[in-house]
Parts: sequence; C-alpha cells; structure tokens
Amino acid sequence: MDKITKDVGDIQSRLLNHRPIINAEIRYFVREFEEKRGNRENRLLENLNKMVAETNEQMPSTDVQGGILGMMPDLIKRLDAANHMADRVQQRELEAQQSTQMQVNMERLKEEWADFLKEQQRLKEEVDDEHAKAVGQLSNHYSEKKMDLTKFSPL
Repeated sequence: MDKITKDVGDIQSRLLNHRPIINAEIRYFVREFEEKRGNRENRLLENLNKMVAETNEQMPSTDVQGGILGMMPDLIKRLDAANHMADRVQQRELEAQQSTQMQVNMERLKEEWADFLKEQQRLKEEVDDEHAKAVGQLSNHYSEKKMDLTKFSPL
C-alpha cells in the first residue's frame, strides 16, 4: 500500500507540479535579456535622450510656439478659403453631371415624344380611314334606300 501511495504521489508531482519547468524558463529569460544583450537597450535609450536634448537646444521653444501661434489665424483663413473653393468645385462638378444627365433625359424624352406623335398620327389615319369607309357604307346604304323610296313613290 505504501508503494502505491508513493507512486501516486510521484505521478501527481510530475503531472501537477510545474515549478521546475517555470524556474527553468525564468532562468532562460533572465540570461537572455540581462547577460546576452548586456546594456544595449540602456545605451540606445541614452543616445535617444542625447539627441532629444540637442534638438531642444537648437530650437528655442518660445520662438517656435510664438511663431506657430502667430501663424494660426492666417492658416485658418487659408484652410477655410481652400475648403470653400473645394466645395465650389465639387458643387460645379455635381451641377455639370446633373445637367449632362438632364440633357440625356431631355433627348430621350424628345425621342419618345416624337415616337408618340408618330403613333398618334398613324392611329388617327386608321380612324379616319375607318370613318371614311363607314361614311361610304352609310351613304351607299342611304342612297339605296332613297332609290327604293323613289321607286315606290307615286310621283
């Protein structure tokens, strides 16, 4: 029984105890970033700090800020003018596009109107022909009736 308990304890410690693996990873991480790289990152940060300090010395901050703040109203006016001109160009382009579309639509409508008028003229001629035939038939019919009346009348 003691052997089984010991074996179960060994299996449990191997399966659930991750400390040795984690400790090995931590040692590797520390060795990688502290020992192998040395102070490379520290030197890079110091160089960047020097460059920033030199740049700050070369450009006085008050002149830069004063110059930028003094130019702001003029820049705002120029940007407003540019926006206004862009809006006008866009509006003209839209109007030109709409007028072109309207011209195309007007030409199409004129063609449709001409076709409609031709069709109406054709239908009018058909109706006129039918009317003329009907008038001819009626006048023949009444002329026959009139002849029949003249035959039977005592004059």
